[in-house]
Amino acid sequence: MKNGDIMLNYIWGFIILISIICAIFTGNMEALSNSILVGASDAINLVITMAGMMSLWSGILKIADSGGITCILAKIFKPVLKHLFKDCPENSPAMRAICMNITANILGLGNAATPLGISAMKEMKKLNKNSDVASNSMITFVVMNTASIQILPTTMSILRQKYHSAAPFDIVPAVWISSVVALLVGITLAKVLEK
Repeated sequence: MKNGDIMLNYIWGFIILISIICAIFTGNMEALSNSILVGASDAINLVITMAGMMSLWSGILKIADSGGITCILAKIFKPVLKHLFKDCPENSPAMRAICMNITANILGLGNAATPLGISAMKEMKKLNKNSDVASNSMITFVVMNTASIQILPTTMSILRQKYHSAAPFDIVPAVWISSVVALLVGITLAKVLEK
């Protein structure tokens, strides 16, 4: 087990312990017990809902990759990406994985983008000669992934629909503005600090 995992275990354990102590001293043990049972049930329903959506969009992305759409997207993104990821050759597996990840993020499929992001990082690590120090391209990629522009915030809209939002997609303008601003600030800082 890695140090980060151990730290997270301590944090979660501390939160659970504090919750139980607070429930005992405030006389809310019954409410705590009920919320644990309801929360577990809601978590299962949420996982099933999200798994269906993730499976659908992951399949569509795989078909898009097999059908050559990734290559088309790579050509569209190439003028920008070649400047952002100077360590990655244009037709490398790393650049292909980066394009797939960006595509998934643009569609708002953060969960489907995660395995693609991991794949891109593995490919960039190979280009970085398996060094334990992240390359500038790896850092830029993490920043882009964190700020990801979402044209269609699919995951959030599905969650809003599941919890009975009257207009699940009415958050789109706010998502566009916040993700574009976060991306521009993040990339600018990454490029300034890499020098």
